[in-house]
Amino acid sequence: MLGEIWPLIAVVIGVLILLMLIMVFKLNTFIALIITSMVTGILLGMPLDTIVTTIEKGMGDTLGHIAIIFGLGSILGKLLSDGGGATSIADTLIRIFGKKYVTWAMIIASFIIGISLFLEVAFVLLVPLVFTLARRMEISNLKVGLPMATSIAVTHGFLPPHPGPVAISEAVNANIGHVLMYGIIVGVPLAIIVGGTFPKLALKLSPNAFKREGNTAAVGEMKHIEQAQLPSFGLSLLTALAPVILMLLATIVQLVTGNEAGHAKGFEGFIYFIGTSVTAMLIAVLFAIYTMGVRRKQSMKEIMDTVTNAITPIAMLILIIGGGGTFKQVLIDGGVGDTISEIFKGTEMSPLILAWLAAALLRTALGSTTVAAISSVGIVLPLLQTTDVNTSLVVLAIGAGSIFCSHVNDAGFWMFKEYFGLTMKETFLTWTLLESILSVVGLGLILIVNLMV
Repeated sequence: MLGEIWPLIAVVIGVLILLMLIMVFKLNTFIALIITSMVTGILLGMPLDTIVTTIEKGMGDTLGHIAIIFGLGSILGKLLSDGGGATSIADTLIRIFGKKYVTWAMIIASFIIGISLFLEVAFVLLVPLVFTLARRMEISNLKVGLPMATSIAVTHGFLPPHPGPVAISEAVNANIGHVLMYGIIVGVPLAIIVGGTFPKLALKLSPNAFKREGNTAAVGEMKHIEQAQLPSFGLSLLTALAPVILMLLATIVQLVTGNEAGHAKGFEGFIYFIGTSVTAMLIAVLFAIYTMGVRRKQSMKEIMDTVTNAITPIAMLILIIGGGGTFKQVLIDGGVGDTISEIFKGTEMSPLILAWLAAALLRTALGSTTVAAISSVGIVLPLLQTTDVNTSLVVLAIGAGSIFCSHVNDAGFWMFKEYFGLTMKETFLTWTLLESILSVVGLGLILIVNLMV
């Protein structure tokens, strides 16, 4: 009996080792992931001469595709930020909606901005706008901040080009365009439902949290751009959504014609080419260089400085994502997924629920959304190969699980706590509860979509 479940026990031991290395010994997450991958491989009985090969394969397979998208996405976000595009989008929507509907303004603005900005970048970019807006309208910071946090959490967990959905799509061989389409179908109502109702629930659960003034000193300096120099709302919106538009265009054409990418020629083949995630992101970056830089009379040196500043901070994050990929590969090659598949053979549990559960457990244990998402693929992949399930929805189910229960081992938890000046209890009742509700309601919407496709 022990032999049958030993792979699962080995995973638990591996996760505990990872937590100990990060939380007790304060070891860098990337180094901790590599050590954990090696130790877990040994515990799983893998031949010693194959463990390093497996780790190299996991790193290469994970970063081979997403490193390009990750880098281009970071550049696009920085160009949008420094060029004033994000500010223009937020300010315009706030001006349209007014004080009474400020919640909806922040949901929409944050969702649009969050599509092309990674969570931490979007958070840092939008928090100053949250504080400014709250002060201008004389309302609580959290009344504006929670809708903002809702939207960027949804885009981070569900939508390419964010690293989690992109990496999962690659691992389960899902079409990124389809994932983006289904992600929008699920993500928009999710952000509206939760973002529109949760602030009222949070106010009842933790009224003192809404009285906090927030840590405005932590915001730091933002690149100030005069109102007259801001790009127009329409141009900013087009720049932010450019990669989404291109990927969706290719997906719609494919759904209409029924041809697979790589099997079409002429104009249709060209549409598929510009609709691939890498090409779409590259085109969007080139477009942003013009709209957010050249068009605003910036020198090419200034624009390239922005590009450089966008890449430098994500170097370690790329390594950490690759480290998550090594752990995933060890789980796959070590037979953990096969064990899970054997346990659930003949079960009535939906593969979508299993995918969500695996990601939610790993997210709770590991803290990182992206690492949890990538690592859970190793557990569910063998089951997906034996069942008829929409892989795009599997990506979303894993994405939903990967945002579950953000707590003290997640950087987002501490960012939210410190920026809004909350106590630990208040942070659990706002940020942690928000992410958990988004995860569960998101799974429910995914299951509904699954019944319809």
